[in-house]
Amino acid sequence: MSPGQIAVLPYRPCVGVMLINDAGLVFAARRIDSDLPAWQMPQGGIDKGENPGVAALRELEEEISVTPDQVVPLAETRNWLAYDIPPEMVPLIWGGKYRGQKQRWFLMRFTGRDSDIDLATAHPEFSDWRWIPAQEMLDAIVPFKRPIYAQVIEEFRDWLA
Repeated sequence: MSPGQIAVLPYRPCVGVMLINDAGLVFAARRIDSDLPAWQMPQGGIDKGENPGVAALRELEEEISVTPDQVVPLAETRNWLAYDIPPEMVPLIWGGKYRGQKQRWFLMRFTGRDSDIDLATAHPEFSDWRWIPAQEMLDAIVPFKRPIYAQVIEEFRDWLA
Protein backbone atom coordinates (compact mmCIF):
# COMPACT_ATOMS: atom_id res chain seq x y z
CA MET A 1 0.00 0.00 0.00
CA SER A 2 1.26 3.45 -0.84
CA PRO A 3 1.40 6.27 1.72
CA GLY A 4 -1.37 8.03 -0.22
CA GLN A 5 -3.63 4.98 -0.01
CA ILE A 6 -2.99 4.66 3.72
CA ALA A 7 -3.60 8.37 4.38
CA VAL A 8 -7.22 8.16 3.18
CA LEU A 9 -8.11 5.10 5.26
CA PRO A 10 -10.34 5.68 8.30
CA TYR A 11 -9.51 4.94 11.93
CA ARG A 12 -11.02 1.85 13.56
CA PRO A 13 -13.36 2.84 16.44
CA CYS A 14 -12.00 1.31 19.62
CA VAL A 15 -12.07 1.50 23.41
CA GLY A 16 -9.32 1.06 25.95
CA VAL A 17 -9.48 0.44 29.68
CA MET A 18 -6.97 1.62 32.24
CA LEU A 19 -7.81 -0.78 35.05
CA ILE A 20 -6.31 0.18 38.39
CA ASN A 21 -6.20 -1.56 41.75
CA ASP A 22 -6.63 0.01 45.20
CA ALA A 23 -2.95 1.00 45.23
CA GLY A 24 -3.38 2.96 41.98
CA LEU A 25 -1.30 0.48 39.99
CA VAL A 26 -2.21 -0.24 36.37
CA PHE A 27 -3.16 -3.62 34.92
CA ALA A 28 -0.72 -4.60 32.16
CA ALA A 29 -0.88 -7.75 30.04
CA ARG A 30 1.65 -9.27 27.63
CA ARG A 31 0.28 -9.91 24.14
CA ILE A 32 0.23 -13.56 23.18
CA ASP A 33 0.79 -12.85 19.46
CA SER A 34 4.04 -10.90 19.68
CA ASP A 35 7.68 -11.86 19.92
CA LEU A 36 8.34 -8.46 21.46
CA PRO A 37 7.93 -7.84 25.16
CA ALA A 38 4.68 -6.06 24.23
CA TRP A 39 2.63 -5.19 27.29
CA GLN A 40 -0.61 -3.24 27.01
CA MET A 41 -3.88 -2.37 28.69
CA PRO A 42 -7.14 -4.06 27.60
CA GLN A 43 -8.59 -2.60 24.42
CA GLY A 44 -10.71 -3.59 21.48
CA GLY A 45 -13.07 -2.59 18.74
CA ILE A 46 -16.52 -1.13 19.17
CA ASP A 47 -19.26 -3.18 17.53
CA LYS A 48 -21.62 -1.37 15.13
CA GLY A 49 -24.18 0.59 17.19
CA GLU A 50 -22.45 -0.25 20.49
CA ASN A 51 -21.99 2.39 23.20
CA PRO A 52 -18.28 2.90 24.02
CA GLY A 53 -18.83 2.36 27.77
CA VAL A 54 -20.61 -0.92 27.08
CA ALA A 55 -17.81 -1.92 24.69
CA ALA A 56 -15.21 -1.23 27.40
CA LEU A 57 -16.98 -3.53 29.86
CA ARG A 58 -17.38 -6.21 27.18
CA GLU A 59 -13.68 -6.04 26.31
CA LEU A 60 -12.68 -6.51 29.97
CA GLU A 61 -14.78 -9.64 30.18
CA GLU A 62 -13.66 -11.01 26.80
CA GLU A 63 -9.96 -10.36 27.36
CA ILE A 64 -9.35 -10.90 31.09
CA SER A 65 -12.61 -12.37 32.49
CA VAL A 66 -13.35 -9.30 34.61
CA THR A 67 -17.11 -8.74 34.84
CA PRO A 68 -18.96 -5.41 35.21
CA ASP A 69 -19.70 -6.10 38.90
CA GLN A 70 -15.92 -6.25 39.55
CA VAL A 71 -15.17 -2.69 38.42
CA VAL A 72 -16.12 0.85 39.34
CA PRO A 73 -16.04 3.33 36.43
CA LEU A 74 -14.09 6.45 37.46
CA ALA A 75 -13.44 8.57 34.36
CA GLU A 76 -13.13 8.63 30.60
CA THR A 77 -10.98 10.63 28.23
CA ARG A 78 -12.44 13.96 27.16
CA ASN A 79 -11.85 13.23 23.48
CA TRP A 80 -11.20 10.40 21.08
CA LEU A 81 -7.47 9.70 20.79
CA ALA A 82 -6.08 8.43 17.47
CA TYR A 83 -2.89 6.68 16.45
CA ASP A 84 -1.52 5.33 13.18
CA ILE A 85 -0.03 1.88 12.96
CA PRO A 86 3.31 1.55 11.15
CA PRO A 87 2.68 1.64 7.35
CA GLU A 88 4.11 -1.83 6.79
CA MET A 89 1.51 -3.24 9.21
CA VAL A 90 -1.55 -1.64 7.57
CA PRO A 91 -2.14 -4.41 4.99
CA LEU A 92 -1.69 -7.10 7.66
CA ILE A 93 -4.13 -5.88 10.32
CA TRP A 94 -7.93 -5.55 10.09
CA GLY A 95 -7.87 -6.57 6.44
CA GLY A 96 -6.06 -3.37 5.46
CA LYS A 97 -9.24 -1.34 6.03
CA TYR A 98 -7.85 1.04 8.71
CA ARG A 99 -4.80 3.26 9.13
CA GLY A 100 -4.94 2.95 12.91
CA GLN A 101 -7.41 3.35 15.73
CA LYS A 102 -9.38 6.14 17.34
CA GLN A 103 -9.95 5.27 20.96
CA ARG A 104 -12.10 6.34 23.85
CA TRP A 105 -10.34 5.38 27.09
CA PHE A 106 -12.02 4.52 30.38
CA LEU A 107 -10.50 4.47 33.85
CA MET A 108 -11.95 1.76 36.09
CA ARG A 109 -11.06 0.55 39.57
CA PHE A 110 -10.86 -3.22 39.95
CA THR A 111 -12.82 -4.37 43.01
CA GLY A 112 -12.37 -8.09 42.58
CA ARG A 113 -9.52 -10.35 43.67
CA ASP A 114 -6.44 -10.97 41.57
CA SER A 115 -7.56 -14.60 41.32
CA ASP A 116 -10.67 -13.37 39.42
CA ILE A 117 -8.47 -12.31 36.50
CA ASP A 118 -8.28 -15.16 34.02
CA LEU A 119 -6.46 -14.88 30.69
CA ALA A 120 -7.66 -18.31 29.50
CA THR A 121 -10.65 -16.86 27.66
CA ALA A 122 -12.50 -18.13 24.59
CA HIS A 123 -10.04 -16.20 22.38
CA PRO A 124 -6.91 -15.59 24.49
CA GLU A 125 -5.00 -12.39 23.73
CA PHE A 126 -2.55 -12.35 26.63
CA SER A 127 -0.01 -14.75 28.12
CA ASP A 128 0.81 -12.96 31.39
CA TRP A 129 -0.29 -9.99 33.46
CA ARG A 130 0.85 -7.79 36.36
CA TRP A 131 0.08 -4.58 38.26
CA ILE A 132 2.60 -1.82 37.48
CA PRO A 133 3.07 1.93 38.01
CA ALA A 134 1.76 4.10 35.17
CA GLN A 135 5.26 5.17 34.10
CA GLU A 136 6.28 1.53 33.72
CA MET A 137 3.18 0.99 31.55
CA LEU A 138 4.34 3.82 29.32
CA ASP A 139 7.77 2.21 28.99
CA ALA A 140 6.28 -1.26 28.25
CA ILE A 141 3.95 -0.38 25.35
CA VAL A 142 5.04 -0.71 21.71
CA PRO A 143 6.55 2.58 20.52
CA PHE A 144 3.78 3.53 18.06
CA LYS A 145 1.19 3.49 20.89
CA ARG A 146 3.36 5.41 23.37
CA PRO A 147 1.92 8.90 22.58
CA ILE A 148 -1.65 7.65 23.19
CA TYR A 149 -0.65 5.99 26.46
CA ALA A 150 1.06 9.22 27.55
CA GLN A 151 -2.17 11.14 26.91
CA VAL A 152 -4.25 8.56 28.81
CA ILE A 153 -1.87 8.63 31.78
CA GLU A 154 -1.93 12.42 31.84
CA GLU A 155 -5.74 12.57 31.80
CA PHE A 156 -6.04 9.99 34.59
CA ARG A 157 -2.98 11.12 36.60
CA ASP A 158 -4.94 12.13 39.72
CA TRP A 159 -6.15 8.55 40.20
CA LEU A 160 -2.79 6.83 39.80
CA ALA A 161 -0.13 5.75 42.29
